[in-house]
Amino acid sequence: MRNGTAPSSPLGKDTAQPAVTLRVMATSDLHMHLAPHDYHADQPTSRSGLCLTASLIAAARAEAEGAILLDNGDFLQGSPLGDYVARTGLRPHPMIRAMNHLRYDAVNLGNHEFSHGINTLAAALVDARFPILSANTIAAPQCRIAPHVVPWTIVTRDLPGSDGQRHRIRVGIIGVLPPETAVWDKQAIAGQVHMLPMTETVRQQVPALRAAGADVIVALAHAGPGASYDPTDSGDGARAIAQLDGVDAVVMGHVHQLFPGPGLPVTAAIDPVQGTIHGKPAVMPGFFGSHLGVIDLTLRQTETGWRVAAGKSALRPIASRAAGGAPIAHVAPDAGLMALVGPVHEATRSWVRKPIGRTARAIHSFFALVTDCPSVQIVNQAQAAHVAQRLAGTVHDGLPVLSTTAPFRAGGLGGPDNFTFVPPGDVLLRHVADLYIHPNTIMALRLTGAQLRGWLECSVRGYRQITEGLADQPLLDPDLPSFLYDTIHGLTYRIDLSQPGADHGGSRIADLRWNGKPVDPAQPFILATNSYRGSGSGGYAPVDGSCVVLAEQTANRDVLSAYLEKTLARGAGDLPWPEPAWRFCAMPGTSVTFDTSPRAADHLADQHGLNLTPLYRTADGFLRLRLDLAPG
Repeated sequence: MRNGTAPSSPLGKDTAQPAVTLRVMATSDLHMHLAPHDYHADQPTSRSGLCLTASLIAAARAEAEGAILLDNGDFLQGSPLGDYVARTGLRPHPMIRAMNHLRYDAVNLGNHEFSHGINTLAAALVDARFPILSANTIAAPQCRIAPHVVPWTIVTRDLPGSDGQRHRIRVGIIGVLPPETAVWDKQAIAGQVHMLPMTETVRQQVPALRAAGADVIVALAHAGPGASYDPTDSGDGARAIAQLDGVDAVVMGHVHQLFPGPGLPVTAAIDPVQGTIHGKPAVMPGFFGSHLGVIDLTLRQTETGWRVAAGKSALRPIASRAAGGAPIAHVAPDAGLMALVGPVHEATRSWVRKPIGRTARAIHSFFALVTDCPSVQIVNQAQAAHVAQRLAGTVHDGLPVLSTTAPFRAGGLGGPDNFTFVPPGDVLLRHVADLYIHPNTIMALRLTGAQLRGWLECSVRGYRQITEGLADQPLLDPDLPSFLYDTIHGLTYRIDLSQPGADHGGSRIADLRWNGKPVDPAQPFILATNSYRGSGSGGYAPVDGSCVVLAEQTANRDVLSAYLEKTLARGAGDLPWPEPAWRFCAMPGTSVTFDTSPRAADHLADQHGLNLTPLYRTADGFLRLRLDLAPG
């Protein structure tokens, strides 16, 4: 089935065994994007928002009687709208209201459902008029989400068959999320739930689903098709689930990619052109409502019941890009859903316009992956100041306080608009949300110089190995998100791109210094960070928590906001702009290329010490730049 076309008749009426066609529609990783609006820029957008996806849902429903609508998780957190709802406690939760309005049949929990805490999650789920799934999430009996989450459900449809009769089809839906969620959101979960391995959980539940009468089983796996960028991840992804006997189709998510699509190579197990994994239809519908996943299954009646005879997968986008990157809207917002979310949308817009202070110069992330940029420095300054204050007078007082963070919005799968930009003038609350988009809480670790070196080696593994003497080599691994590239404020160092990354046995961090002196591997430091990193996620810090010296439920964004309000008093002062903490080692006769926002062209002259040359606009709208690595 191609985008926008109705499924063909599965089998003619002369076929001995009756057949029916079942359509499964899926969204994933909505991250509280309801209205088609970019709250960071405070302007409309055609590239995100469930109000736009809703129009695709209506069209796909009209084509296929009895279509089932599912969501694969990460729907309650991830935008200023989500933060506003979490802070105000608005009920019913706007996303749950929207899903009720669109008649979702079942929704899977994602890892970020826990980011605002168990109580916030439980309060949101109360009003759901659809099953909430998570087979591998085991809640303690007293946990408030326990009454609202089930491992699986069965959805019943009476569908027209090729024999002219109607047939009752029972569709089993099972959901799982990454077991690492218990580590990633350890502070928010507070021991109230634990997570089991995904594949083994589905394997154990399939017989129960079949025994309950399921003719078809669709797995909602909040995971990508294989091992992720996170080296602590079990690699227990959707590929293994698709291989299980009894699973007929898979909906993927979590890694914000497209499937079917060009992002994955063809392998013996994965066919990203046909949209199959181990021969079974699968979809991964992007993020923020960018796509609707559609799976059409042909079911044939056999002696043992209805079984899948064939399947087709497709993605339907809400927008695309013209040559040069201009967005082209494919649908208009659904009027009914827009009316439903309108009041909270406008309330969020008013909230994010609160002034914090003023800045004399622009703050952006256009060059965040090639230099230590102000958008990262500001967060590090705020975290270091907060932790130093909290540890004053403790046994850790007097140790050097460093800080680490990464650029959260620096292109990648989010496209050429996915960059932080705070113009000169008033700094508003929406700008703070742009600088720090996640609901992490502040943590501090006591680490040695050797551990800090290991942290940095982990942070620079996403750069490609560069050959000296060659021109215009791609700098970045396109599959790794920008939030992996940590900078440690308070140290200085160089990155040797001629060496392989740590994941290939190499060492890239050179000339690591503190206060101008080489870092002693045994010297103790305090490192301010966030709850995601500090809990051991990603392999940066020990998972056992033995090095944690501060763990508050104070959001990093609140730490940043308080720092900016103090430092950027309206009409007075400006932020300190230190020299970059790091640079690439010089490589004579060598250049690399990377993609950034087209708006970066207006700020090239400000990048002192970087020899940058604009090349061209890419097909997906980025500005491609050349960085000369010759000594300057």
